Amino acid sequence: MAETLLSPGVLTRENDQSLVTQGPVVAGLALLGPTVKGPVNVPTVVTSYSDYINRFGGSFTSASIKYEYLTNISVNNYFQQGGETAIVTRIVSGGFAPASTDVRAIMHADSASFTLETLSEGDIMNNSGSVSTSGSLVSGSTENVRYEIANVDSGSGTFNLLIRRGDDTTNRKTILESWTDLSLDPNSQNYIEVVLGNQKKNFDTDGDGNRFIQTTGSYVNNSRYVRVSSVGLPTLNYLDNDGNFKSEYTSSLPQIGSGSNEGAMTGGTGNVYGSGANGNTRLKMYDEIDVSSIQGLEGAYYTASLTLLQNTDEYDFEILAIPGVTIQNGSAATNAAINCVTQRGDAIAVIDTRDYGSTLNQVVTNASSVDSSYTATYWPWVQVLGTETGKLVWAPASTVIPGVYATNDRIGAEWFAPAGFNRGGVGGVITTERKLSPADRDKLYLGKVNPIAQFPGNGTVVFGQKTLQTAATALDRVNVRRLLIELKRVIGNIGNTLLFEQNTAATRNRFVNQVNPYLESIQQRQGLYAFKVVMDDTNNTAEVIDRNQMVGQIFIQPTKTAEYIVLDFNVTPTGVEF
Repeated sequence: MAETLLSPGVLTRENDQSLVTQGPVVAGLALLGPTVKGPVNVPTVVTSYSDYINRFGGSFTSASIKYEYLTNISVNNYFQQGGETAIVTRIVSGGFAPASTDVRAIMHADSASFTLETLSEGDIMNNSGSVSTSGSLVSGSTENVRYEIANVDSGSGTFNLLIRRGDDTTNRKTILESWTDLSLDPNSQNYIEVVLGNQKKNFDTDGDGNRFIQTTGSYVNNSRYVRVSSVGLPTLNYLDNDGNFKSEYTSSLPQIGSGSNEGAMTGGTGNVYGSGANGNTRLKMYDEIDVSSIQGLEGAYYTASLTLLQNTDEYDFEILAIPGVTIQNGSAATNAAINCVTQRGDAIAVIDTRDYGSTLNQVVTNASSVDSSYTATYWPWVQVLGTETGKLVWAPASTVIPGVYATNDRIGAEWFAPAGFNRGGVGGVITTERKLSPADRDKLYLGKVNPIAQFPGNGTVVFGQKTLQTAATALDRVNVRRLLIELKRVIGNIGNTLLFEQNTAATRNRFVNQVNPYLESIQQRQGLYAFKVVMDDTNNTAEVIDRNQMVGQIFIQPTKTAEYIVLDFNVTPTGVEF
């Protein structure tokens, strides 16, 4: 509405065009590796270490020895250092499947009232017997579950369902979850499928070889342990005295079980022990990570899920890590990781080059085989304390480096170098595999390997920030690569708001008026020396517009880091004035 001016004067108005559209929540870390339990090959968002433990488990016991995977340690370290969100994908060997159980009805013992299925897949979750030649799992481990039906009310047609620990007994129950007043009536607000949930995510491949995740089931899973895979409802085929269809829900309630096998979950397949040396099934843990097997796995098991993570619409993250896999023992997986972030163009992969016990020259040689600004590597291996076991563990650098990035972003920003005494401290490290001398650090840095060094009084510190790009450009530094990733993510989201809008000067100006303030904020926060945004008639000619394109050019001068500080001390004769 136009203002009415009745007498001479100056009218001031505001038109705020500085809105910066925010993109989706970004997971700082995408991590792939073996876990005790959980869905297989399904990228899952976790927001804390306790959330991770609930979904993927902590430790397991074999032959009275407690074990945990590097995945645990990496996730915990990341959250300890300030990480907020992670995408975790469980990698396994062989075919895994959940366990299930048919809960029988009182009057219809030949058919199931409903079927429960464990959300987790594999022996650790479901099996209560011996598993491998390396020893046997504890019978009914803490990750096993069973069910119990209680408080059956045939009048109201309701019952309670208890999810119990698999190694408890009738006299000494450990109740993990309790669900009350459940109903088999789909019209009830307490219908069992609605209350517990029935969704399942399936990892599959289509006819063209494309990998995808398919979700089945209509109701979100509220139980942390089981889902309802089916409900056997009675047939409504006769009338009551009031002329209404009569249900047999109340006469088809599940029965209360008893005995030592009460509520057993059966049928799960798969095993955490991969194929080791000589074809024997065995554990491959920290001190046994070698060329043939990685914690019971082979590098090839990672490739399918890494391909899945290329979908930028579905998965958004900044750092990719596969702890325990090196170029030496899993080049197929490391190549897939590099290809994943390169195809995405919005994340950096932290990979390891060599196994524990390798020489500095071997590390540099393997690093030279990679040429990618979307990838960085660090060395040597570090000793950390197991999160769940309390054991001293040798772990590759990629286990703890995501935590360094999290610290850097928390106290600085993505365009600051995750290195040095201010932002490069490596949390949770006891010691390093090798104490690096200045000459060692020189050789590593010349070979594109970022040193992890120990300094008296300063702890363990990342002392480099090179990417694995061979060419000497600004993108051979981690801070510049991550700056560009951040700019592309935010400005790309601004561009998304203009899709299918009219290709006019007004639309182009709207883009420029949003991007300029954003880049100014980056400049003020020491990310840029200078910048320029061009989206006008000079690069949006009639030919471009006729192709239904809108072109913008963004020129940036990234801030460089001071990696080499030269101090000249000049001694002058007496009498010289300063």
